[in-house]
Amino acid sequence: MSLKIVFGLGNPGKQYIGTRHNIGFEILDKFAEKHNLTFTEGKGDFYIAGSENLFASSFFLVKPTTYVNASGVAASQIFDFYDVEITDFLVVVDDLNLPPGKIRIREKGGDGGHNGLYSIIYSLGSDNFPRLRFGIGSDFEKGKMADYVLSKFDEETQEIVNNKIEEAVEYIEVFLDGGFDAMVKLQSVKNHKLQKEES
Repeated sequence: MSLKIVFGLGNPGKQYIGTRHNIGFEILDKFAEKHNLTFTEGKGDFYIAGSENLFASSFFLVKPTTYVNASGVAASQIFDFYDVEITDFLVVVDDLNLPPGKIRIREKGGDGGHNGLYSIIYSLGSDNFPRLRFGIGSDFEKGKMADYVLSKFDEETQEIVNNKIEEAVEYIEVFLDGGFDAMVKLQSVKNHKLQKEES
């Protein structure tokens, strides 16, 4: 049975809970809650939870204990400790270039200006890993990006985000059963449904 890793990005510490930059952690927490999984300290700079029999693949959810900009440290450790293919390493990350709650999946690619993704690509020496990008919007003044990503959503936006977090969990579930191709199929179904609703 192959091993899959779902690697969520976020900052450790209570002061960062609920902030835009921590959406990767929130999605993994929601997945763990849904499937009665508990995070424990891993063998490196991360917390880990997983199972061998919930899905077609055994898997681990991973939350680094470094700050977002140093996410590559934990990513590198995962590949040192576990026998996993890079195409089975799904990164869940916030995205300034998407509106709040918009989900976009990518099979591989650059960092898109995200320091956490840059750190992972640099540490692994490859950008050939899938990612689930979750929109957090970009409604900030020039020079205020750091403050923005470390702030929380307003109440109205948070409601939208909460609904889409559940959708992100669904994407992770199909990834664990069928890999990236299954995520593509799910996205196609959702896009078709959305087009029908809008027409």
